[in-house]
Amino acid sequence: MKIDPVCFDSMGVRSMATLVETRDLRLMIDPAVAVAPRRYGLPPHPKELSLLEEFWSKIASSAEECEVIAVTHYHYDHHSSTRFLEEIYRGRIVIVKDPENMINFSQRGRARIFLEKIKPIAAQIKVADGKEHVFGGTRLEFSPPVPHGPNSQLGYVVQLSVKDSEDCFLFTSDVQGFPLEYQVKFVVGKKPHTIFIDGPSTYMLSVNYTVEELEASLRNIRRIIRQASPSTIVLDHHLLRDLDWRKSLGTLFEEAEENAIILESAAEYAGREINQLEALRYALYKAESTNLN
Repeated sequence: MKIDPVCFDSMGVRSMATLVETRDLRLMIDPAVAVAPRRYGLPPHPKELSLLEEFWSKIASSAEECEVIAVTHYHYDHHSSTRFLEEIYRGRIVIVKDPENMINFSQRGRARIFLEKIKPIAAQIKVADGKEHVFGGTRLEFSPPVPHGPNSQLGYVVQLSVKDSEDCFLFTSDVQGFPLEYQVKFVVGKKPHTIFIDGPSTYMLSVNYTVEELEASLRNIRRIIRQASPSTIVLDHHLLRDLDWRKSLGTLFEEAEENAIILESAAEYAGREINQLEALRYALYKAESTNLN
C-alpha cells in the first residue's frame, strides 16, 4: 500500500487530501484545499494564495487515475462544489458522508449543492456512514459518524480504514485530536499500521478548545499508541496551525519513541520541510511592512 499526503496544513494550506494506492484500487480522500479567510485579523498572504492554486492542480492531477473518491464531511478544506469537479469526480465512484442524517444545518446545505453538481458526472454515489465497500482485495470501512471535535456544533465526520492483504491505513478526518472517548474506538479496533490524525486545535486553545479537551486528546492518542501499536502516526491539520505544536504535545514524542512508533507531520512523512504559512501569516506581512519602511 502506498499512502501519499497530497496537501496538508504542514505544507502551507488547509487540507487533508490523501491519495492511497493498493494493488486493486486508487483512492483519493477529501480532495480539496483552502486557506483561512482571516488569521490574526489578516487576509491570506499572496504566498498562501499561490500555493493554494498549485495544490488545487496537484489534487486534480492526483485524482486522474482514481477509481474511488471519498468525502468525509462537507467543510471547504475537505470538499468543494466549484473547483476541478470534472477532473476529480467524472466517472468515479464517490463515497460520501450521509447528507441527510447526523449532519448539521450548514453542512446539509453544502452537501446538497455539492451532490447536485457531481450527480450528473459521477459513475455512482454511495453513502459512507458505518458501511463497508470492497474493491477486489481492498476493503474500505467507514466509521459511524463522530463529532467534528469535542461536540456536534461543527457537525459530524466519518473515519476511514483502508485495508488490503498486507497493510491497514486509518484516516481520522476532523476529530480535532480525539477529545471524546468514542472517537478513538474505531481507530483502536482496526489496529492500523499507519494513522493520519487531525491533531488537537491548540491554536484555538482557551478560545473554543479547552485545556481539558487538549488533555483528553493527548490521553486518547496515548491510548492509540499503547493499544493499536501502529508503526507511524501522522499528526497534522488543525494542530499545524500552531507554531508551537510540538510543545503542545508534551511527552507524546517520547512515548512514541519508547514504543518504536514514528510520530511526525504529513510534510515530514512525505520527506518535505514543514511550511506553516497560515501560522506565519502575521510574520509574513510584518516582514513586508518592515522592508517597505
